[in-house]
Amino acid sequence: MAYASGKFALAISDRSGLQFPYTEMVKEWTGAWVHTSEYTPKAPQLMPHEHSPDPQALKHARPARVAPAALILLPINPFETYASGSQVINVHSPDHGRSTGATVRFRGTPFVSSETNVFADCQAVDGITGAVLCAVAGYTITKGKYVSGSSDDSDDWYYFSTGLLTATTGGIKGGGYPISAGPVTISA
Repeated sequence: MAYASGKFALAISDRSGLQFPYTEMVKEWTGAWVHTSEYTPKAPQLMPHEHSPDPQALKHARPARVAPAALILLPINPFETYASGSQVINVHSPDHGRSTGATVRFRGTPFVSSETNVFADCQAVDGITGAVLCAVAGYTITKGKYVSGSSDDSDDWYYFSTGLLTATTGGIKGGGYPISAGPVTISA
């Protein structure tokens, strides 16, 4: 069947309802008959490409491991003696995440040596020597800040008893910086 060229014909746009020359009309992907100025191409999101699934296995897979305990850097002068004649030392360690009964060892400034894991002692606090504070065996801690014979259950404090020396004045902060708290032994 033969059709006329339509060079003098007019057509009505399905989109705007306006009249345009027939020869300037096109059919849109939606099936609408529109003028070339109103034509809208199909959005790429409507034609997604097919993707193959991601591979599941790794070539050099290794089992998960438990990360070794690490040292936590404490703020400046983290130790605070409780009272005169007391062996209790409060330790300020923001968001420490430790629990009552954990063993913690304190370490002073690290220094380079042929030996590994060499640290200086902490500074003395209120008559308690740095060697006692940084004892190699560490201390069993109780979560919270020691106040009047009990603990206030703070997440930023824990305390321990030196078992040897007692504070001279009480309520004194010290220890210096840097001081770290961590496990008794450090492994890589």
